[in-house]
Amino acid sequence: MLPSIHQRIASEIACRPAQVEAAVQLLDDGATVPFISRYRKEVTGGLDDTQLRNLEVRLSYLRELEERRSAIISNITEQGKLSPALNIQLLSADNKQRLEDLYLPFKQKRRSKALIAREAGLAPLAEQLLANPNLTPEHAANAFLNADITDAKAALDGARAILIEGFSEDAELIAKLRSHLHSQASSKTSVIEGKQEEGAKFTDYFDYHEKISAMPSHRILAILRGRNEGILQLSVLLPEELEATSLRNAPPNSCEMRIAERFGVQNLGRPADKWLNDTVRQSWRTKIFTSLEAELLSQLREQADIEAIKVFASNMKDLLLAAPAGPKVTIGLDPGLRTGVKVAVVDRTGKLLDIATIYPHEPRKAWNESIATLAALAKKHRVELISIGNGTASRETDKLAIELIKLLPELAMQKLVVSEAGASVYSASELAAKEFPELDVSIRGAVSIARRLQDPLAELVKIDPKAIGVGQYQHDVNQNELAKMLDTVIEDCVNAVGVDVNSASVPLLSRVSGLTATMAANIVSYRDQHGAFAERKALLKVPRIGDKSFELAAGFLRVMAGSNPLDASAVHPEAYPLVEKIIAKVGKNIGQIIGDSTLLKSLNPSELADVQFGIPTIKDILSELEKPGRDPRPEFKTASFAEGVEKISDLKLEMVLEGVVTNVTNFGAFVDIGVHQDGLVHISALANRFIKDPREVVKTGDVVKVKILEIDVPRKRIALTMRLTDNATPSADISKQSMTPKDRKIVERQPEAQGAMAAALAALKTKR
Repeated sequence: MLPSIHQRIASEIACRPAQVEAAVQLLDDGATVPFISRYRKEVTGGLDDTQLRNLEVRLSYLRELEERRSAIISNITEQGKLSPALNIQLLSADNKQRLEDLYLPFKQKRRSKALIAREAGLAPLAEQLLANPNLTPEHAANAFLNADITDAKAALDGARAILIEGFSEDAELIAKLRSHLHSQASSKTSVIEGKQEEGAKFTDYFDYHEKISAMPSHRILAILRGRNEGILQLSVLLPEELEATSLRNAPPNSCEMRIAERFGVQNLGRPADKWLNDTVRQSWRTKIFTSLEAELLSQLREQADIEAIKVFASNMKDLLLAAPAGPKVTIGLDPGLRTGVKVAVVDRTGKLLDIATIYPHEPRKAWNESIATLAALAKKHRVELISIGNGTASRETDKLAIELIKLLPELAMQKLVVSEAGASVYSASELAAKEFPELDVSIRGAVSIARRLQDPLAELVKIDPKAIGVGQYQHDVNQNELAKMLDTVIEDCVNAVGVDVNSASVPLLSRVSGLTATMAANIVSYRDQHGAFAERKALLKVPRIGDKSFELAAGFLRVMAGSNPLDASAVHPEAYPLVEKIIAKVGKNIGQIIGDSTLLKSLNPSELADVQFGIPTIKDILSELEKPGRDPRPEFKTASFAEGVEKISDLKLEMVLEGVVTNVTNFGAFVDIGVHQDGLVHISALANRFIKDPREVVKTGDVVKVKILEIDVPRKRIALTMRLTDNATPSADISKQSMTPKDRKIVERQPEAQGAMAAALAALKTKR
């Protein structure tokens, strides 16, 4: 018998069953993961948000498994076929696949050849031949001829269909064959004749094979995309088949041998041996392999999806938690050539102040007029930041910003090129149209570019995360699973940072624990009608926000400069009595306590603990009082692109440049070095040591220094290294060149790893 759901999850996330039981109860009662991990530590024994997210996913899966188990047992019982042994097997099945394997013989079937043969009375013939290979198949078949079965061949075909179905429904056998295929088989790809030119981006897979168990997710997705686009043919082959020149007359493969062994089929020259061995081969090739291959490719896709979604989620988290430039007056520049550069000035809170369109570049070249327009706007609004979108003409516009900064040194302006991914999506959205009904779509994009420099989190939550483009084959993966994962990432990020209830937009508020989109809209509407909230508890006056919603949301909402200083912190209102207890203990008011590190560190949490608040919560509260409303995001830094390096043809080997990490994948990191084409730092060139995951070294948004190792202008590929002592050798194999001697030996012993850099470069994205 299996352990209980709570016991299984506890084992998987390394905690006690009682902790799982408490967390499940909270989730079932409607609590959110951010709320539980932050404000219910005593209840769950300190489960963190990662453990809780894993618990949530596994709970859903295991509950579905139990529902399916119950339905299957009920169905087999109704058929009168549930034996004690089968019942034990069903109750012991620990995953959906095992459960379905056991259920397969009892599923209602369409009228298959095997079913028709059974109805014709051929089951005894199949059983006789399998049990006694000394029988001559044709002679044995003659005993089963009738009006429907008129010759021995038809009888034997029916008997074979029955055996093939029996072999394919043997749960123990299928489990072993599946395991063998997963661990030993290789994928082999080849280009479809005549598709060479059309599928040039898949060149690395025109004649390629790799053991399936070693295939990384990005390679699986690349191959599956090539197959779906009609460029590649994909085969799954066992080791002996991979080496064979022809499969037509090849000896039995390892899986066929396992089927034969399972059912006692041998090749001893007896009359029925050949017929039985042919039946085994047909059962593998026409039934079992076909099913297992489809299943295997589906699982590969699913596993690759999971990994790619994790990559996307990790990059999304880094992007959302990127350092905010802060509340500063900002000019947003959305670069363009023929259509001009769109200009938007926003105040410290992101409110639009002014707009313009300038034409400094081709074809008009109104450079001086553009500088004059920008200078007038900068002086009028006392601009502090210049945010430049990284699309077409961004480097030329960057020069414009440099000249503007030199012209007005008294403003001490800073400039930064930011990703404009998703700005056009926001511009055309219903939200943007509602906020700026009179503005041209392109000007709305400039507003978004300005705001995302001030506060990336607050602006990016307005955009469909799939449009932001920080993933790995994100358009190929399961879109529902991707959306669910990204929703949890956004929820975690928003609640980790906290939200100013008096300035937040509806999309930002709707991501707060406990709040729905309707509640968020009601908060903004109430704020517009009654003015800024003076205290947290005033939220209870907002329509649709009751005690439960308030409980889940209040700790993540900030009321800055309100009537109670605690409302600007992450201290939950339910813990205010505890703070009052601290005030009484030290004999000071709240204003004197907040920020007094020496005093707060002198307090003993165990002396303040009671039935409601344990030591973990008290430690959190003391830490919050020390630095109330602390922002977990890093300090704001900018990258400086090299002057005169604006396009890929400007690059030279061994150049050392500064850039911004735009995307992190399993095989390396993409870096924007200001030439409208991201370069790739392969995982082997990220550090002077072996690393398993690029995120050990870099994350999206990091400012890094890189050296140019290889430039392929026609294919728009740039190979970079963060190991600045590496030498660029154009003719060398980069996958080895950028490794330590120890790592190089490892690769040379593993031929399938030698193509890692080529496969990574094949996945290079073209910036859109």
